[in-house]
Amino acid sequence: MFGWWGRVVVRARWTVLAAALALLVVGATWGTGVFSQLTGGGFADPESESAQALERIGDEVGDQDTDLVVLYTSESLPIDDPAVAEPIIQTLDRLRAHPLVSSVASYYDSGAPQLLSQDRQSTYAAVILTPRDEDALLDAYRELQPLVAAPGVVTETGGLVAFFEQSSEQTEHDIVRAELISFPILLILLVLIFRGVVAAVAPLVIGALAILGAFVATRLLTLGYEVSIFAINIITVIGLGMAIDYGLLVVNRFREELAAGRGPADAVGRTLRTAGRAVMISGLTTMLALASMFIFPHVFLRSLAAGGIAAIAVAMLAALTVLPALLVVLGPKINAGRVRLPWRRRPAAGLTDRADVPGANQGGWARLSRSVMRRPVIYLVGVLAVLALLASPALRLEFGGFDERVLPEGAEARVVAERIAQEFPPGNGEPIQVLLSGASPAQAEGFAAEVAALPEVTEVAPAAQEGGSTLLAAGYAGAPTGEQAWQAVRAIRELPAPAGAEVLVGGRTAADLDLVDELLAGLPWMLLLMAGAIMVVLFLAFGSLVLPLATVGLNLLSIGAAIGVVVWGFQDGRLAGLLNFTDVGFVQPAMLLLMLAVLFGISTDYQVFLLSRVREEWDATGDNQASVAYGLQRTGRIITAAALLLIVVVGGFATGEMAFVKLLGIGMIVAIAVDATLVRALLMPALMRLFGRANWWLPGPLDRVYRRYGINPE
Repeated sequence: MFGWWGRVVVRARWTVLAAALALLVVGATWGTGVFSQLTGGGFADPESESAQALERIGDEVGDQDTDLVVLYTSESLPIDDPAVAEPIIQTLDRLRAHPLVSSVASYYDSGAPQLLSQDRQSTYAAVILTPRDEDALLDAYRELQPLVAAPGVVTETGGLVAFFEQSSEQTEHDIVRAELISFPILLILLVLIFRGVVAAVAPLVIGALAILGAFVATRLLTLGYEVSIFAINIITVIGLGMAIDYGLLVVNRFREELAAGRGPADAVGRTLRTAGRAVMISGLTTMLALASMFIFPHVFLRSLAAGGIAAIAVAMLAALTVLPALLVVLGPKINAGRVRLPWRRRPAAGLTDRADVPGANQGGWARLSRSVMRRPVIYLVGVLAVLALLASPALRLEFGGFDERVLPEGAEARVVAERIAQEFPPGNGEPIQVLLSGASPAQAEGFAAEVAALPEVTEVAPAAQEGGSTLLAAGYAGAPTGEQAWQAVRAIRELPAPAGAEVLVGGRTAADLDLVDELLAGLPWMLLLMAGAIMVVLFLAFGSLVLPLATVGLNLLSIGAAIGVVVWGFQDGRLAGLLNFTDVGFVQPAMLLLMLAVLFGISTDYQVFLLSRVREEWDATGDNQASVAYGLQRTGRIITAAALLLIVVVGGFATGEMAFVKLLGIGMIVAIAVDATLVRALLMPALMRLFGRANWWLPGPLDRVYRRYGINPE
């Protein structure tokens, strides 16, 4: 397969390069328009009780969820002084008359004390918009934003729609910032790694193709489906990271083949049969890991999966087509712009020893592997102890939902939420909404009394009534997202409905609880699908039953260490001061699932790099220990370099302002560092030494499957 493909790419090199240039142009123009087509929401399962409650409330008693909260603050006179109040009332009247506004509730209409701050300097208006679709709500927010300001007072806008809009804006800003930080550092590191300018630029070209190509694919996807804005984060991180990994592997092998005396066309053919095969296997396993998130119905998670898969697919295809075509054209010029480093005695063709020395395994990485294989049990126990220590905080992992605290401290939506919580009377949080359908007034009153009697509930009040439908608003202790509020939701749901009536519990708190419960319920299935798919690909790639099982186990060790550090740093707040985020005391489960999928794929990526070379030597010699030493010598620097470059990419995004992106970034950095050092350099050689020839053992039926369907280099 790969030998044939190499000949095709060599013949069609100019056509391939022209198509790549066209993709870059389309991506930089039409593709970047994807930002305006994405949504800020997508966190709810349409089939969850909270989502059904939201829909039914709108149908039966009218929309009750506040979309916008407009906070007015007077810097001198009390906010209810006529001189201050009159301009605000006029502004709210104009707002109420707008066709995009369904209702406006304010202190000036109802006199409700909870809408007036305790120092009487501030008040807020709760605005319900006419559109219910998330994209339409965001469009309405943008149109209404200039109309909410009242003269003579400070106006600030918050609420759920403002939160989504400001999250989207911050995401776009963080992406630009991350690229400005990471690209120059990546170029410098690639020049030092390859000791050449031309070779260093080639992987960055593939990175640009991966990002812009994924933007095009995602914009096409938005023509028929809803896609979350947060897909852009995963596209840029994974697209750039994987493209550089693949480019590093392909360029390094091509330079090795040139150094062995092969011409450019032959060198590309051999590169695709070896490194190209590893790239395809790596790409497939990483995409399958992300595809496991499609089992969840949430637009947010499906968007992350789709964006990541698009980026990896483009990166993989570019590394198998565009990069080989470019290498054929460049030929020996790939070594142009050589940079001589004072601490290096001789320039190298690649990152490893010369490719024309069979079984070359005398370098530092080979010596390390032989040291490990002489004492495999000692290394195994020692490394496992370190990983267990890193993972131990994960035992106290707690989950929570998204709220305004993921925004930076100065973000307007966050400021509004914090000020209302601090300056206004209690009870201004997000109430639990309890909808009774088909209940008589007496039944509704009796059920309200039962809700009020629950120890988890602090107060209950009727919020709306229409025909046989009654909506109750229930208060609770603590923050809207957290165990105290969730206990109140669970307690209300456990109450039996009145005879002949139906009860649905909704609201933002219930939606957070439903999200957490659904994600945790789907986690085992996601792990099963992800591990099973990757094991099948690795079996077909390497003809082993043992090594795919070992790969899954080692991946989980790396991810466990990352989760432990995330709990220690974010849930416990140990990194809050250093990284400038707010400690909320829990981890969002969606971030955990994304970490699992992305890191599972990346860890498998490095395993594929290593096993590809080990298998080459095993097929040539049949010597287990020599094969492991050879494989680590050939790939040790590549894996280390790839890990360092990916850490730079992820680190650039971890400098952003969104708290959950910082969490994801730190978790990925820890897992990548652990995987590239402790796991691949120490644990894997120790295990392969202990397994011996069983590394490549296959029972007869599976051996026949591998020989017929295995991913063959030719």
